[in-house]
Amino acid sequence: MSSILEAEPTTEPPGPPAPRGGSWAALRPLVLRLHFYAGVLVAPFLLVAAATGLLYAASWQVEEIVYSHELNAPARPTTTPLSQQVAAARAAQPRGTVIAVRTPAGPGRTTAVLMDVPGLAPSTKLAVFVDPHTAKVRGALESYGSSGALPVRAWISHLHRNLHLGEPGRIYSELAASWLWVVALGGLVLWLSRRRRPGRRVRRLLAPEPGTTGLRRSLSWHGAVGLWAVTGLLFLSATGLTWSTYAGANVDELRAALNWSTPALSTASGGGDHSAHTGSDHSAHGAVPSGAAVDRVAGAAAGAGLSGPLEIVWPEASGGAYVVKEIDYAWPQRLDQVAVDPASARVAEELRFADHPPAAKLARWGIDGHMGRLFGPANQLLLAVLAGGLVFLVGYGYRMWWQRRPTRGFARPYRRGAWRRVHWAVLVPAAVAAVAAGWFVPLLGVSLAGFLLVDVLLGLRARIASRRTTGTPA
Repeated sequence: MSSILEAEPTTEPPGPPAPRGGSWAALRPLVLRLHFYAGVLVAPFLLVAAATGLLYAASWQVEEIVYSHELNAPARPTTTPLSQQVAAARAAQPRGTVIAVRTPAGPGRTTAVLMDVPGLAPSTKLAVFVDPHTAKVRGALESYGSSGALPVRAWISHLHRNLHLGEPGRIYSELAASWLWVVALGGLVLWLSRRRRPGRRVRRLLAPEPGTTGLRRSLSWHGAVGLWAVTGLLFLSATGLTWSTYAGANVDELRAALNWSTPALSTASGGGDHSAHTGSDHSAHGAVPSGAAVDRVAGAAAGAGLSGPLEIVWPEASGGAYVVKEIDYAWPQRLDQVAVDPASARVAEELRFADHPPAAKLARWGIDGHMGRLFGPANQLLLAVLAGGLVFLVGYGYRMWWQRRPTRGFARPYRRGAWRRVHWAVLVPAAVAAVAAGWFVPLLGVSLAGFLLVDVLLGLRARIASRRTTGTPA
């Protein structure tokens, strides 16, 4: 990846116009200026996103340490029925309504009984942690989102997502994700296109150039690190946009139009005369306690081949089916689901992850990879390295800008208007692609238009100043 403002220190006057057929030679100055504007103006957003992302990569281990008592219990050879564990959670939180149960992820782990409790924030539930061996409650904590983030990790997640500023704060992260792929690809092209002496091209692409100092050394480190990080940065940009407000809505519409959406089970399979949870301790007909139904539901799911950890979701309406989901996100993922009629303990419907559309699988893997749970600690370590690399690239970008600042007397502005010499067969598709990208990623489109407007105004100002001082065009 090239620098935020790639260095070509020289005091020589501009050379002759590039030949009409030299499309890259004509486009390169525009790419350089765009890389510079994006780097200087968007880099602060990228820096914040990288720093908070680095913090989130470690949040899983922080959560395990801070909430060790709630998440862990002494392992014993016997366990109590799920219905007894649910009853213990209800007794500890009588104001809560049970909506789901997450079974232990392994020996020595607790069961999490999720409850709706008045006064909690949206997407937040109360998780009551129960020792599966003794049915004793070990504590209760707020749990956020589908990943079950506890308070510390949820706080870090919100910091990364919106800086704790609510919906307006999400603009920062969307702007960072919108420009990350542009800056990364633009820098990659600029770095690959630099002139290098034969025999050393590959080495100077992949590693910093030894024996250099000053600006050349900074550029060498920035470019080599960027080349190694570019694939991961593109992945973070693409997956981050799926969570964004404006581009994310376009992604959802595209997936729906192409039938790439993630399939879902029907929860209305039970019928009106079947047991269902209605917020009390009894079914709709009062014959079968809903707590006891969870044991039959878990047994039916096990018979269908589902294995822990599981999430058993209570029906939303009377007569509905319980939904049992595998929630093992490590690779290879176990994410099968079944809908179970609690009265007959019959599996009414199955949804196997292997049958998901390819795009839905890619979306699932992308989201889990972005969150650091696809490969467990290895995934988190990779995220930490990428986030640290992005901090390094931004820091060295600003370092190069400072080293090449105009006050030092050797920086020549990049030629303006050279793009007009690009053949229309190249220029028109490039313009169409830019407009399409700007429409699909709105914050990119608006800010790109602003950058181009600034570039035009700066060019006009330079032209006017040149005419006033020398009487010749700039």
